[in-house]
Amino acid sequence: MVKVGFRIARVVGVRVEIPCPPTGGGNVEQSTQKAMTTDLGRPTLCTMNTVNPGAATLAPTRASVARDRDRQHATLLVFKVITLGALALMEISGLSGTPAPDLSDVGLPVTLALVGLAVGTVGAVFPVKLPELVTASLLVVLALSSGALFALQPYGPAPLCGAFVASGAAALQLPRRSSATVFMAALVGIAGPQLMNSGRLDVLFMTGIGPIAFYAMGEVANRSRQGQEMASRLLEELEEAQQARADAAALAERQRLAREMHDVLAHSLSGLVVHLEAARLLAQRNGADPETQAAVERALHLGKSGLVEARRAIGMLRGDELPGPEALPALVGEFERDSGLACTLEVGGDEHQLGTSARLTLYRVAQEALTNVRRHSSASSVTVNLAYEPAGTRLTIEDFRTDAAIPALENLGDGSGYGITGMRERVELLGGNLEACPTASGFRVELWVPA
Repeated sequence: MVKVGFRIARVVGVRVEIPCPPTGGGNVEQSTQKAMTTDLGRPTLCTMNTVNPGAATLAPTRASVARDRDRQHATLLVFKVITLGALALMEISGLSGTPAPDLSDVGLPVTLALVGLAVGTVGAVFPVKLPELVTASLLVVLALSSGALFALQPYGPAPLCGAFVASGAAALQLPRRSSATVFMAALVGIAGPQLMNSGRLDVLFMTGIGPIAFYAMGEVANRSRQGQEMASRLLEELEEAQQARADAAALAERQRLAREMHDVLAHSLSGLVVHLEAARLLAQRNGADPETQAAVERALHLGKSGLVEARRAIGMLRGDELPGPEALPALVGEFERDSGLACTLEVGGDEHQLGTSARLTLYRVAQEALTNVRRHSSASSVTVNLAYEPAGTRLTIEDFRTDAAIPALENLGDGSGYGITGMRERVELLGGNLEACPTASGFRVELWVPA
């Protein structure tokens, strides 16, 4: 028996396992099959993948950025709660202040100022991001309404909170030009009542510090948020760049392995097949006994199967496009031309995307089953049914025969080095199942793979 070893290679975090060429003679078919179908979860020629080598290194940075983002969101939530409380206090004080809000000539301006405060509050604390023009307009209304209420009720508690909040919210939420417009509106809303009520520049200066301070705090918070967003983008770009480098290294390694397999294994198997073909012809010409001829035929078949599998593995390493369900019509047409049997393909259900391994398995099982029909049965017709189900995909290949001769399961050959046992192993690796059994009128192979 030939033991198939595995060589481990690491290239910039890339881990691959490749089967070592069988040595010492033996069953090439079994060694190829083991190389292509290893234990579940082990990377092979079919499933060689890349792992981002910088993922572990970037994990602390990613966690730090996430913590900063969470703190920023928490701070913004606290700001909105405090803002809502301050503006609610202004509304309550305005409703109880003098002059009182009503529809008279004296109270109507107070009513309009309170309505403006309520409407402008939306721009400061609304949970969904509004268009820039809408947000700026609401904050201008908030600032001017606050100044108007201060002019109408100068002795109310905290009458200028609206102007302060509008300045900070504008710096935090809006671009520089729009936030400057809101800031100027807040200064106008404060300066007008101060000049009307007292005319003192020192008082104007003291009250004007409020919007400036809030605007500065909002600007600092906005810069912090922009820096955090930039850090997140740079982190994503760094991860993408590292993944691209890992993919490039994996591709280079796969191509190198493909060249090695082509130069060594494929050439060796090609030479083996040529010599076995010559031995077969020589045995026939010299009239060797049937047992010897059968042994040579079997060895020739195994050599050809191993060569097919080696070429398939080389194609996988080079990234060649692998066949899937979309290739079934061509496979059915080829079977009809080669065998002369009627073969129909039926596809049902809502088509859904399958993984690379599942797609290849569906095609290989159909190919294997049709090859078995052509070689080992006297079928009159064949049906291939592909059904897309909610939980998975089902493929059924069934032949219908005119005689009662149904070959035993162990006598079914293989067209690509697997046979029934190899097909079942391939399916079980995907978490599916395969049933192959005789029926009243022929033989059926049924495959199911999960979605």
